[in-house]
This record gives sequence, structure tokens and C-alpha cells, in this order.
Amino acid sequence: MLLHAETSSLVLVDYQARLLPALHHGQRALDQALRLAQLARLAGVPAVATAQYPHKLGDNPAALTALTGRTLSKQHFDACADGLVDTLPAHRSEIVLAGCETHVCLLQTACGLLARGYGVWVVADACASRRDSDHQLALARLRDNGARVISTEMAGFEWLRHGEHPAFRDALSLIRPL
Repeated sequence: MLLHAETSSLVLVDYQARLLPALHHGQRALDQALRLAQLARLAGVPAVATAQYPHKLGDNPAALTALTGRTLSKQHFDACADGLVDTLPAHRSEIVLAGCETHVCLLQTACGLLARGYGVWVVADACASRRDSDHQLALARLRDNGARVISTEMAGFEWLRHGEHPAFRDALSLIRPL
């Protein structure tokens, strides 16, 4: 099964200033999240972000905030418990999800979305945890629970579908530097 831009929404979980430096490959995850959000914009996929206790953990980077339509401030690890579903566009059943920490907020949000009937696609290279072992365990658990695990590049190419897409050249310029 492939992603479809027309039925997808992007959710970026907790890429916060005080959290990222403590994460294994935190900067790489943020860089991939920015690339993913740019690809979503090119493909017409709406994006929202979340921030866990922003008054304590800081805001998401301005570059990320500029690429998302809204940032949901939350207290629960599962963003669904703080109203995430209400912020998602109607008639979009596939949630492309990336964020921090993979084994906490990302995992619990993915489980919350799965329980509500959404198809969940976790972008592994745009996620991070303090320990790589927690990141890997979370990805395995997500697969076991029905989430599909993909990469940023997979999402981008699936959203665009073909080289004749009007945004293909712009998307390729985001992907080629990798």
C-alpha cells in the first residue's frame, strides 16, 4: 500500500529546543522533519505540530513552525488526549507521523491514532529518542501494532507519484543533498 497526498496529513511531534540536544541523532531527526514538512507542502499535504509543555521544554524551531499550519500545546504523551484529532483536516485517513521521543510521545500518539481508526505511517529517519535502543524498540512495537514504518524519501516520492508532478524538481532538490 502506498501513501496518497489527497488522503494524508502530516503530524510532527515535539521537536523542542530543550529536548533535541539530549536525543541520539536529534539534529538529524529535525533536519529530516524539516525536509518532510517541505515535501508535504509541495505535495499539498497539510501539516500540524505538537509541543509538550512548551513553557518547560521550549518551542519547536521557527523553521518547523513556519511549515505547519498549527502547533498543538499538550500535556499528555498521547497528543490525541489533548485534542490532536480535532486539529486534523476532515476526510484524511492517513497520518504521516514523525517526532520525539520515538518511544514516548511519538509511540503513544501513534497508538492513539491507530485506536481511532487512522492509518499511521511513522517516518523512522525523522524520529529520535535519547537511546537508539529505545528508538528501535518503539519502531518494532509500532510495526507490531499496525503502523507502517517508512523514510522521508519514501513519503515524498509516494506523495508525488511520478516525475511529471509539478513539484517534482523542487522535491528532488530537497532529496538529492542526502
